[in-house]
Amino acid sequence: MLINCVAYENGVKLADLNIEEISDYLERPGCFVWVALANATSEELDEMKAEFSLHELAVEDARNGHQRPKIEEYDNSLFVVMHLLDFHYGTDGEEEINVGEVDIFIGSNYVLSVRNNCTRNFLSVRERCEREPHLLKFGAGFVLYALMDATVDRYFPIADQLESELEEIEDQIIAKGAARANIRRLYELKSRVMQLKHAVSPLLEESVKLFGSRAPGVCASGREYFRDVHDH
Repeated sequence: MLINCVAYENGVKLADLNIEEISDYLERPGCFVWVALANATSEELDEMKAEFSLHELAVEDARNGHQRPKIEEYDNSLFVVMHLLDFHYGTDGEEEINVGEVDIFIGSNYVLSVRNNCTRNFLSVRERCEREPHLLKFGAGFVLYALMDATVDRYFPIADQLESELEEIEDQIIAKGAARANIRRLYELKSRVMQLKHAVSPLLEESVKLFGSRAPGVCASGREYFRDVHDH
């Protein structure tokens, strides 16, 4: 499903676009197009592949989903996968971590984000970028940083809640008659911690590619921002 399709030039929004208008704006110097999809269909991915000349392997990864967090470079473009974590209540009424995914395609004049299995959107990221035209003028690279920064920031409340639960269990672990219940809670907590670890650790490892000595050209003007995401 199409969420947004917007053209920007020198950090300023030019227009909301129809898909058919994308190619016209890609030809304009200093202009880039930012498209956001949610739970994209195979047909929508094929359409985006044609508009932005996306690499077949990256499109197949997005089509199949359930990818490990990673950053891959294809010629002059990047493909970034991040896990989106959020608490929700399962069918048994117990709180669980929902694991979604965002696949991001980045080129010199475009950003395409494809969000799957997650109700939380990135509209606040777009609003933030539009409030900071002095940074948005750096183009697609800054948008990638903003999306990564927002994703990592969403991990912290989850980590804090897991830490609070662990402290609560530790306080009760020696309580009479509570051993079995606390053992079950410990196993559940361990599962949640592993979900968080599987989202964070690979992303931190991969993010080094964006500010190191061989950083992709699209990220060159924002290396310090990507280092900031890594150092979170």
